[in-house]
Amino acid sequence: MDCPRITIITITYNAEATLERTIESVERQDYANIEYIVVDGKSTDGTMSIVERHAGRVDRWVSEPDGGLYYAMNKGLAMASGEYVWFVNAGDEVAEPDTISRMMATEPDADIYYGDTVMTDMEGNVIGGRRLVPPDELTWKSFKNGMLVSHQSFVVRKDICGEYDTRYRFSADFDWCVRAMKRSSKRVNTRMTLSRFLDGGITKHNIAAGLKERFGIMVRHYGIVSTVCHHVPIAIKFFYFWATRGRF
Repeated sequence: MDCPRITIITITYNAEATLERTIESVERQDYANIEYIVVDGKSTDGTMSIVERHAGRVDRWVSEPDGGLYYAMNKGLAMASGEYVWFVNAGDEVAEPDTISRMMATEPDADIYYGDTVMTDMEGNVIGGRRLVPPDELTWKSFKNGMLVSHQSFVVRKDICGEYDTRYRFSADFDWCVRAMKRSSKRVNTRMTLSRFLDGGITKHNIAAGLKERFGIMVRHYGIVSTVCHHVPIAIKFFYFWATRGRF
């Protein structure tokens, strides 16, 4: 096919309550060249029965114990054959049926395509946008101001992305995105909402540990002085958003 292959990877574990909406959002896509992979951590509920029910759309899947989220994501990367990889995990969704076709029509041959994200609740209702907004021009230094682009709206060429660093339990996605941006030369702002993100997840439920881990990652990439200086406005915006919106 003339259009580049996009590999969408979904990580699951006991996700029977949310997985179907994710798979259906992939099934609705009008883009012609999608590979879809599900990596399951040996669920004990009905997760795999949902995968089997959608076997016509799920190209490859595996269900076995792993070392956690980022180990599973590395497994998905190893299975992927697409030119681009996109993680849309259980409960999250590709935003609209024409999202991928419109994204790939913005500019050809980007190393990274990025966009915005909306937050949803367990019923799939939109509860609002993210606290952070994608910049017009994204570089690896942009994340000094926080993770301005959600991992769910970050589509990267496979040959530059590398693996996730499994030393990190909660923020390896932040590090992974920064490293991919360092290796990239062309990053395209699609100016689209690319994904719907289910509010919650392991980082949300481990906010203090996640922020501590992310601080260390920022120090490694940007240095201690820059990281401390940038955390003052980050903290102010964080607590203001929490106070006025009741979420973060």
